[in-house]
Amino acid sequence: MKNLFYIAFIFLQLSLSPSFAQNLEVCASCEFTSITGAVEIAKDFDTILVKKGTYKEYNIGITKPITIIAEGNPVIDGENKGEIITIQADNVTIDGLHIINVGTSYTTDFAAVRVVKSENFLLQNLTLERLFFGIYLEKANNGKILNNTIIGDAVEEFSSGNGIQLWHCKNVEVRGNKVKKVRDGIYLEFSDEITISNNISSNNLRYGLHFMFSNHDTYVNNLFENNGAGVAVMFSKFIKMEGNTFRKNWGTASFGLLLKEINDSEIINNVFEENTVGINVEGSNRVNYFHNDFKNNGWALKVRGACYNNIFKENNFLYNSFDVSYNSRLNDNKFEGNYWSNYTGYDLNRNGIGDVPYRPVKLFSYIVNRTPETIILLRSLFIDIIDFSEKVSPIFTPDNLVDKNPMLKPIHHGTN
Repeated sequence: MKNLFYIAFIFLQLSLSPSFAQNLEVCASCEFTSITGAVEIAKDFDTILVKKGTYKEYNIGITKPITIIAEGNPVIDGENKGEIITIQADNVTIDGLHIINVGTSYTTDFAAVRVVKSENFLLQNLTLERLFFGIYLEKANNGKILNNTIIGDAVEEFSSGNGIQLWHCKNVEVRGNKVKKVRDGIYLEFSDEITISNNISSNNLRYGLHFMFSNHDTYVNNLFENNGAGVAVMFSKFIKMEGNTFRKNWGTASFGLLLKEINDSEIINNVFEENTVGINVEGSNRVNYFHNDFKNNGWALKVRGACYNNIFKENNFLYNSFDVSYNSRLNDNKFEGNYWSNYTGYDLNRNGIGDVPYRPVKLFSYIVNRTPETIILLRSLFIDIIDFSEKVSPIFTPDNLVDKNPMLKPIHHGTN
């Protein structure tokens, strides 16, 4: 008798294991005609195959470890009624669905897909359109968001949500996504050890990427183009920013990258091209700026104050209206071995390094900061004269902000 009970117990355990998982099909002529119905019947580790068709559903709640895979580009139409899929279980995969018409609310952040207090999730190959929030992670850890396309129709910030949002998350990979026409393309708050790579975030109302109170994060090889502003990193530390392109982020208060209260971070091998301001820095310390290219920006670099022990080394400053803007006569940052297209010095010993130090802060940039209307004088002879006089005898600009070893030729950065 004991043997029978033991055998029954073993069989029950095996039936609950992934190796005994079943496939459930959803289609107009299948046993299950709705995704909700299949999810309710599915057991742990089952796979739901959603076939071609349009499914008018919302509030699909997932509370068990299952996999949902699309076949033939099926569409879930939420009819603007609310949230579409909410995941509250570990080990859930959603792959290939096309979700449209997420509900809009001024009191609830409806999302196409929300993950709540879950681990080991995978959201990939999704197409999300006509949405409020796209993918929303809430206290979710150790998951992946891969190769999704998120297209909003945002017009005003107050009535739009973010493409991918992480709140109180840890160890999440966000890779290969395309996000556009939302409020913030990707938004992180209180989220640590996040890796953001190979994404394209463009044409968003506010920021392509936005960090708040998040530490030990990495974003590499992303493109941030034509957003209200490229990337904002605020009140965070130990952030690695490498190999990204910040392009065509134009506007009266726009920039490629905003740093505010950032410490102990790295900005390496990035391209800042055709932005109103390449990098706008305030209250940031011990940040290394190495091997970056600043091309055709209004201001390549604006340093506003309370910035100490930063190093700017082996960067290219190419044809910017202003290379460096400084609002203080004090300087505790180091500029070393950069290339400046406006440098007019000489190299008598032919070692590739200018014999005359270069002062990148011009008096006119100081004047424009105080009186923006004077920008109309930018190309005038008068400005050349006052800049030359300030270079000879600095009065308004930091007298120790000098690149003592300016390079004579642009520096090759490999991937840039």
